[in-house]
Amino acid sequence: MQQLTCYLSLGANLGDRAEQLAEALEALRAHPRITLAAVSDVYETAAVADEPQPDYLNLVVAVQTDLTPLQLLQVCQEIEQRLGRSRPYHHAPRTIDIDLLACGDIIVHTLELTLPHPRMLERQFVLVPLSDVAAELSVLGGEPVGKLANRADPEVRRVGRLEDLMRDGI
Repeated sequence: MQQLTCYLSLGANLGDRAEQLAEALEALRAHPRITLAAVSDVYETAAVADEPQPDYLNLVVAVQTDLTPLQLLQVCQEIEQRLGRSRPYHHAPRTIDIDLLACGDIIVHTLELTLPHPRMLERQFVLVPLSDVAAELSVLGGEPVGKLANRADPEVRRVGRLEDLMRDGI
């Protein structure tokens, strides 16, 4: 398969959130068939859940890979498991969550994977960091992500670059 540009959304709301994001990025970076092309700033948002939960730290990465989308999803799920992700119920708190948002122009509708991610354009906590790395990206011929992110919810708060958060212990 040829090299694809894929976009992944990472979020964490349990434990040392910045450390979880950093470990997930390191695991992606260490994979021999994945190259990190860009990493967004980090944003803090309230959890989308039925019960109170800690806030999330979120970021988006652009990766170059020759993996198929399903293979990339499997890599992401393996990283989640290594970092202690459990799935006791829908919208449960997470040590790490890695969602595959889009891979080139590929459209997938299977039980395991839907691409582009079906709710990515509804979620400002995805759109805002995605606009950091791919403002001109247009999903399914829609408006560019940067334009959609300009309508951002004020609850999506930029907290800085991950390296700075790690250094400052946030």
